[in-house]
Amino acid sequence: MNSKVTTKQLSVCMLQYEIVWEDIDSNLVQLDDMFQQVPEGTDLILLPETFSTGFTMRADLFAEGQEGKAVTWMQEKAAEKQSYVAGSVIIREKGQIYNRMFWVSPHGIEGHYDKRHLFRMGREDEHFAPGVARPIFKLGEFRFLPQICYDLRFPVFSRNRGDYDVMLYVANWPAPRQSVWDTLIRARAIENQSYVMAVSRVGVDGVGVDHLGGSSAIDPMGNVMFRLDDSPGVRSCTLSLNRLNDFRAKFPAWKDADRFTIE
Repeated sequence: MNSKVTTKQLSVCMLQYEIVWEDIDSNLVQLDDMFQQVPEGTDLILLPETFSTGFTMRADLFAEGQEGKAVTWMQEKAAEKQSYVAGSVIIREKGQIYNRMFWVSPHGIEGHYDKRHLFRMGREDEHFAPGVARPIFKLGEFRFLPQICYDLRFPVFSRNRGDYDVMLYVANWPAPRQSVWDTLIRARAIENQSYVMAVSRVGVDGVGVDHLGGSSAIDPMGNVMFRLDDSPGVRSCTLSLNRLNDFRAKFPAWKDADRFTIE
C-alpha cells in the first residue's frame, strides 16, 4: 500500500468497462487485463456495481457466498496490487440475497455495505433484501461512506455527520438518466463538503439498458477532477486530506447543518 496514505494523501483508481452479462468468468478475465493498467502505488481501486455479473435480477441463480469466485478474486487482486479494492457483487447470506459492496484490503475483507435503497423500477426490491447498516470504511487517515447506485437519489441517508471524508458510489447507471448522475454526484460533494468517487459501467446490458459511463472524481467544492466518457477506461487521481480539512475550516457550513436521525 502506498505510504502516502499516512501523510494525508490517497491515490484512487477507477475501472470503467462493459460488463459481460451474467458471465462471472469473462468479467474477471477482462478485469485481470485492466488491472495491469492500474498504476503502481495505488491505494484504492474501485469497481462498478455488480461488477462480475451485471445488474441481473436472476439473483437467485448468480448469488455467491463470501467464498465465491468474485470475492475471492477481489482478495487475490488486493494482495497482488497491495491496494484496497471495492465493488459490489450479488451475495447470499443466511437465506437472503444482497447487493453488497465489499471493502477488501491486502490482508482480506475488512468490511461490507449492503445496498439500502433497492431500485424498484428495475424490480430489485423483489429479488434482494435491503441493507440496514450505514458503515464507515477506513484507509489510513481517510474515512469513506459506501453507497450503491440508486442510493444517490437519497441525500438524507448520505448526509455527512462529520463521520467521513470521501463518498464512494459504485453503479450501473442507465444512459437515459445520465444527466441526473452528473448532477447528483456533484451535489453530494458540495452539500457534504467531501470528495465523491463515483464509478459506473458502459455498454448495453442483457435486458437492453444502455450505460454511458461518466465515472468521475469530484472535489469537496464540486469541481470535476476527472470524468470518463462512454468508453472503457482506467483513471486515477490523488486526494488530499489537508486540502479537504482546510476547506472545511475556511467555509464551515457543516456547523450549521440540521441534526436528525434515520430510522
